[in-house]
Amino acid sequence: MTTTAPEPRSSRALSPRALFEVVTSAYVPLLVAVLVVLFPLLWMTLSSFKPLTEIITQTPALLPAAPTTENYSTVAERLPFGRVFLNSVLVTAVGAALKVALAVFTAYGLVFVRFPFKNWIFAGLLVTLMVPPQVALLPNYTLITALGGADTYWGIILPGLGTAFGTFLLRQHFRTLPPSLLEAAELDGAGHWRRLTRVVLPVSAPTVATVALITIVYEWNDYLWPLVIISKPEMMTLPVGLTLLANVDNRAAAYGQLMAGSVAVIVPVLIVFIALQRHIIAGLTQGAVKD
Repeated sequence: MTTTAPEPRSSRALSPRALFEVVTSAYVPLLVAVLVVLFPLLWMTLSSFKPLTEIITQTPALLPAAPTTENYSTVAERLPFGRVFLNSVLVTAVGAALKVALAVFTAYGLVFVRFPFKNWIFAGLLVTLMVPPQVALLPNYTLITALGGADTYWGIILPGLGTAFGTFLLRQHFRTLPPSLLEAAELDGAGHWRRLTRVVLPVSAPTVATVALITIVYEWNDYLWPLVIISKPEMMTLPVGLTLLANVDNRAAAYGQLMAGSVAVIVPVLIVFIALQRHIIAGLTQGAVKD
């Protein structure tokens, strides 16, 4: 007598009630969260193509009735957009590269180089993460202006280099690497530079990419410090340039231009974020492993 093995539970079709519970418990909250995040971006993008009469109205509509690119042309006329955009690119590229390099070297030293008081130094770095950046605004402004850094690229970049976030994330990841990798390289006569470039960095690419991407987003969107240290329009970055647009006209009349300028600020970094988002997931997962 042969018996038929019971069908695995995973292959059985869900009942309508169970399917409804799965959808309502998982997908509906996810959909609501996505809408909450995306709707302001969608509204901003569509509003950048609306004339002022469609933005300031008692009967607002999502889609523009008479789409126009006048807001973008006005932004290009009233703001040295090409120069401001290049300023943001330069400040972001140089600042992010220096921050990532400092984070890599510091994290490597804290993990793989033997010297006294390493844990105390790391504890001091963690303390800096708990200090709001606004606290250092006045001391940084006094120091940079005394050194002649007002309205300069290095004056924008230099104070932001003292951040411990990348060091913390990379240190936690480096501590999860198998010691045998470094020991084998050391037996082959590799020094610290070769061990870093030939062993540590190749296997840590997702985490390094995560630190780089988060740093790029922060540098691109930084507003408060460039606003304080820069006064010349030709040295402004994109977020600060939006303030210049708001000051040209009264705030209500500049809504359309501000929407267009905001789109110009967000779209480049959004494209980079979407292209590299898988590195964020992989990097944060590796860096979160408890040792």
